[in-house]
Amino acid sequence: MADRDYKDQEDIFSKVVRAGRRTYFFDVRSTKADDYYLTITESKKFTNDDGSFHFKKHKIYLYKEDFAEFEGTLAEMTQFIIKEKGGEVISDRHQADYDPAVHAAKETPLTTDIEEPKKSFTDVSFDDI
Repeated sequence: MADRDYKDQEDIFSKVVRAGRRTYFFDVRSTKADDYYLTITESKKFTNDDGSFHFKKHKIYLYKEDFAEFEGTLAEMTQFIIKEKGGEVISDRHQADYDPAVHAAKETPLTTDIEEPKKSFTDVSFDDI
């Protein structure tokens, strides 16, 4: 599907999830045939030695015919990780100022910014597909 040119396609609905140095962009876009697909972009901030910074981005395209399998696999994989390793971020333990009591007391949820849709759309539940 990489041969399709979606760069100029209109964003229909977007959400942004900020997670530390990473930001995830979820964008519903329209194809030339006026169907919808989803792009998920990970943007990660890197700081250069001189103090300036740059971003590296990775993008995937997700089409309706793949939604059910993608959703099921994502749920299975995330549940496996939480079951096996719990919800604590292990890399936090390696920081010099790590305090387990403080870490257990605070849960830092991901923040979500919602942009209103640019034109009307229908909410689609993965269960409906």
